[in-house]
Formats: sequence, structure tokens, C-alpha cells
Amino acid sequence: EGTHAALAPADSVERARAFGRADENGTVYVSVQGTEYACGQFPDATPDEALAYFARKFDDAEAQVALLEQRIAAKAPAGDMRKTVDHVREQVDAHTMVGDLTDLSTRLDTLEDAIKVALNREREETKAAKAQQLAHRTAIVEAAEEVAAQDPAKTQWKHSSARMAELFSQWQDHQRSGGRLSKSDEDALWKRFRKARTTFDRHRKAFFSSLDETNAKAKRVKEGLIKEAEALSSSTEWGETAGKYRELMDRWKEAPRASRKEDDALWARFRAAQDAFFSARTAANERIDQEYAGNLTVKEQLLAEAKQILPVKDLDAAKKQLASVQQRWEEAGKVPRAHMRRVENELRAVEDAVKKAEDDRWRRTDPETKARSNSMLSQLENKIADQRAALEAARAAGFADVVAELGPKNRALLAERDDLQAKIDEYHR
Repeated sequence: EGTHAALAPADSVERARAFGRADENGTVYVSVQGTEYACGQFPDATPDEALAYFARKFDDAEAQVALLEQRIAAKAPAGDMRKTVDHVREQVDAHTMVGDLTDLSTRLDTLEDAIKVALNREREETKAAKAQQLAHRTAIVEAAEEVAAQDPAKTQWKHSSARMAELFSQWQDHQRSGGRLSKSDEDALWKRFRKARTTFDRHRKAFFSSLDETNAKAKRVKEGLIKEAEALSSSTEWGETAGKYRELMDRWKEAPRASRKEDDALWARFRAAQDAFFSARTAANERIDQEYAGNLTVKEQLLAEAKQILPVKDLDAAKKQLASVQQRWEEAGKVPRAHMRRVENELRAVEDAVKKAEDDRWRRTDPETKARSNSMLSQLENKIADQRAALEAARAAGFADVVAELGPKNRALLAERDDLQAKIDEYHR
């Protein structure tokens, strides 16, 4: 072989003696299952040096096999192991080294089987991993499609936009680090994802375009109402203008809403115009109330005088006294708004009492009412007389059962007459 390469250790040489030999010419032979093969020649060396050279080749090949066995046991990737096995197999088949080639060949057979199993496992694992990656990427796409399929009128755009951006970030991260899919799967999923994003963006633009249009319309309507409100703010027609402001408020409530910021600003302007009018009205009422304070004092005195009429004992005197109070009441003028209802109600109570007394006297003296009452009483008296005559006749005839029946009826008629007479007397008192 020309040069002196590194030789095998002494124990390796000693082991090699069981499987080979070197002659005096430096030719080395290996024995495989009883057959001897020439490995090669190591010139200018002793037989032991020549044997050591080819024993070292065996050690190197055996070390490669041992390393492969460790990697197989550790489930290391098996893709490049077959090349090493084929290389060692060539050396074994060519008998280019000295050692237990039979055992090494058997180990290579075992390795080949193990590599086949490992490669099959790796293919299944790769298939499962790709399926998982496909499922993960598909889930991202389906989530994006779900966001895009929302009803634009009910979509929470801030939240949904953030969600779509998050899904796009997940897509990019998975594309970088999640492993590659097949080109067909990659292209199909990206097409779906891109369509979902495009649909979502189109819906968002359309929604906000419509919203801008609605806001603009609302702004125009409410600015018109503000203009009307501001035109009324200096009016001193308090009652009529207050009614117009109520109408404006109803129209404001029916108007479409602008964006919250703009709507708040528009409302502030509208409310300012109202406040200007109602503040002026309040100030005017306060001035009027101050002017009417003296009138209230007069009417309080008239109320005290009117209440002395009650209870009504002399109707004619009461009516005369009340007429005097009413005339002076009108002459006294208006009172402050806060007291108007109270004093009017108190005077009306006295007026109602006098009116009731007058009505009662009319009922007592009404000839028609008297005649009707006397007629009812006369009819009852006639009925009692007839009943009494029938009772006496029954007694005279000895009809005890008829007497027993007519007696209670006669007493009931007498009681009814007495009750009616009492009511008539009470009514005319």
C-alpha cells in the first residue's frame, strides 16, 4: 500500500490473528467461514505491521457500524444511514480488512432492517406532522373566514380588526416556523385566507363609508334644529316659545345619531340655546313674582275673610259676602306662580260650599220634588190600607194561614212607610 499508515493497537492485532494472516511478502489474507481471501499487500513492513494495517481498517468499519447502532437506538434521523451501511458493506464484500467479517455482515443486515423500520416511522411521523401543520393552518383560515362572515351591521370593528391582524400574524409565524406544506395545500389555503381578509376589508370600508354618510346626514339635520333653537333663544313669548322648544326636542330625539363625539358637541350647542331661553324666562318670572308679592298678601287676607263664611248658616248673607270677596279678588290681580294654584283652590273650596248650600235649599223648596215625594208616600199609604183591610177580612173569616202570611207583609209596609217619611223629612230640613 506504499506508506506506513496508523496501525491498530496490539489487542486489535491479536484479535485479528483469529481471522487473518500476513506472509513474508506483506500480503494479508482474511478468512471468512473457512475460505481465505487476499485483503491486500503492505510492503516493506513486518507481517505484524501488515496485519495491523488491515485490522485497523476493520476497527474503523466496526466503529462506523457501532455508531449507526447507537443512532438507531437513539431514534436519530435515518435518512443518511443507508449510505454508510452500503459503504461498509462494499468493504466487507470486497474483503479489504481483517476481522470477524461474518459478524460484521450480520450486524449490517440487522442495521438495514432497523433503518427500514426507522425510515417508515419517520415517513409516518412526517405525514402526521404535515397533517397537523395542515390542520393548524386550516384552523387559522377558518377563523379568518368566520370573522369575515360576520354581519357588518353587528360587527365590533375594533375587536374584529385586531382579531384579523392577529390571525395574519399567526399565519406568518406558522409559515416561517411551522414546517412547509405541499404547494397545492399552501396555495389553496393562502387563497382562502386572502379572500377572507379582502372580504373583511371590503365590509369594513363599506360600513364606515355608510357610517360617515349617516353621520353627515345626522349632522345636517341637527345643525338645522340648532339653528331653529338659537333663533328662538331671544324670544320673550314665553308660553308659545316653550311649546316650540318641546317640539324641537321631539324632532331631536327622532333625528339620526352622529358619531358620539360630534353628537355630544351638537347636543351641547342645542342645549345652550334652550338654556338661554329658559334662563331668561326664569329671570322674567322671578321679576314678575316680585311684582306680584303684594297681591299675594291681599289675597291671603281675602281668603281669611272668605273662610269665615263657613259653615254656611245664612245662605243669602253668605252669597253677598262671597260676591264682595270675589270682586276684590279680581281687583287684587295676579300672585306669584308658586302660590297661584294654592290660593285659587282655597277660594274655590269656599265657592263650592256656598254653591252646595244653594243647591240644597233649591231641592228642599222645589215644588216638583215635593209633589213627587208626597205621591210616593200616598201610594204607600194606600197600599198599607188595602193590606190592612185584607188582613181584617181574613181574621173575620177565620183564615189563620192567610193571617199568618199577611201579618209580616203588613209590618214590612209600615216600616217602609216610616223610612220614606224620615227621608222626606231629612231632605226638606
